[in-house]
Amino acid sequence: MAVTSPFQTLFAVPMTCEGCAKDVSGALHRLPGITKVEANVLDQLVSVEGTAAPSAIVEAIQATGRDAILRGSGTSNSAAVSILETYHHRPDTIEVTPAGASGGSWVNERLVRGLVRLVQVSPTETLVDLTIRGVPPGTYHASVREYGNLKDGATSAGPVWSGWDASSSSSSNTTSKDSAPRGILGTVEVGPNGYGNAFLNRPFQVWEVIGHALVVSKHEEHDRANAAPLQNTEDTVVGVIARSAGVWDNDKTVCSCTGKTLWQERKDEVGKGML
Repeated sequence: MAVTSPFQTLFAVPMTCEGCAKDVSGALHRLPGITKVEANVLDQLVSVEGTAAPSAIVEAIQATGRDAILRGSGTSNSAAVSILETYHHRPDTIEVTPAGASGGSWVNERLVRGLVRLVQVSPTETLVDLTIRGVPPGTYHASVREYGNLKDGATSAGPVWSGWDASSSSSSNTTSKDSAPRGILGTVEVGPNGYGNAFLNRPFQVWEVIGHALVVSKHEEHDRANAAPLQNTEDTVVGVIARSAGVWDNDKTVCSCTGKTLWQERKDEVGKGML
């Protein structure tokens, strides 16, 4: 289903002059679905309105030779994010037993393999911007899970989120136990280069899925009753959905925890595989 509801996103972009602002604005106006771009050189911020995916906006800005950090999207309490990591235990990695752990528990190196941004644009529509890379090519299925428990990666995240609860009959949520799970998001095609992107819209509100896990895997689960349980394979990535800032909600330029600027933090995270 095509995305038709416009929304606003805000990006931090390093710009030193009005020429920089014109370069960025020109690149963004060439994207389908962009209706308004405002670049502020003094604050080094670019505000964008339209129906283009945030990941496409970042790529367009980076194509001008500048980086971009999403600072907020949608209104307050209408945005969320999930960082997708691997939990596949590779035989060539060293098993580490955490201090105080029992039962032979191990911690495997987790690698960032994807990023999902969610923006609610109406009471019945949330946009899902999914990017994945560094995984084997093929068709992947994205889903929200019943739990946010990642103790054992995808295997402890539970089945696909049904979206049904006891109050649904008395609210605007018409989902029933017999309906298809609302947690089935859609598919993303990953090419030979290990990269894939999908921009989807789903009929739920952001607050409903915050705290749940989000899984992207080659494992298809349209029939929840007969589906085999998820495994932590090399083509399965998972993350918890967490609230993120709306436009103008986040004015931080220096992290109070580390003392690093947002660009220093960005460099560190990119080094770990962040998109």
